[in-house]
Amino acid sequence: MLENPRSPRVRAVAKLAKKPARVETGLFLLEGPQAVAEALTFRPQLVVDLFATPSALERHPDIADAAAAADLDVEFVTEEVLHAMADTVTPQGFVAVCRQFPTAVKDVFAATPKLVAILEEVRDPGNAGTIVRAADAAGADAVIFTGRAVDLYNPKVVRSSTGSIFHLPVAVGAELDDVLIRARAAGLTVLAADVKGDDLLAVRREGVLEQPTAWLFGNEARGLPDEQLALADRVVTVPIYGHAESMNLATAASVCLYESAFAQRP
Repeated sequence: MLENPRSPRVRAVAKLAKKPARVETGLFLLEGPQAVAEALTFRPQLVVDLFATPSALERHPDIADAAAAADLDVEFVTEEVLHAMADTVTPQGFVAVCRQFPTAVKDVFAATPKLVAILEEVRDPGNAGTIVRAADAAGADAVIFTGRAVDLYNPKVVRSSTGSIFHLPVAVGAELDDVLIRARAAGLTVLAADVKGDDLLAVRREGVLEQPTAWLFGNEARGLPDEQLALADRVVTVPIYGHAESMNLATAASVCLYESAFAQRP
């Protein structure tokens, strides 16, 4: 059992909360029973190390079984060590170290997708992870983080996705212009979500959402600049019927993705 929270091994795991360590090692931090279970179920080959407190493993025998099936040893740690490793204030008994596994943009479009989410300069980790989760739930074929978006492997992004990063292809680091060229070459209509756009319901009635679609989402505070909006085939807004000043980006993205999912599944 690991008992020293200041040991080099524990410190190496904790460093993965910061981007330089993730870039240097190609690894990332995974926390909590739900995310660990999803990794072991869908991408067990990515899990390098798995740490757990004895009581947590006792509460989640399914994780013990999944680790055994993946021929992965679970290393026991004390609560103090788990706190030293984790990025959260109250870790839930499990920490894993995983290999990063981004998908190439060319492979996303080579698979003839029908629904893709593109995140351009989305900086809030919670929003980014929630959009990945919403895209997964809506049956999207992929998510693409452009070069100016938050790091996919930021611990808060990973947590907010609640395991969805293991379910669908996610590409990172691409330039928006190149992504849009590839999207159109693959037959997708590019729809930019922005308050300046046409009403989503009107666009739906026109039948636009039934077509293969790449949704483009911009920065939480600034949205998409005019030059990027001009790159889209259509600019679309989610209508607000109440008195809310605005809508959270992840919420609006979820609505857009689900509207496409509904339209594509008549």
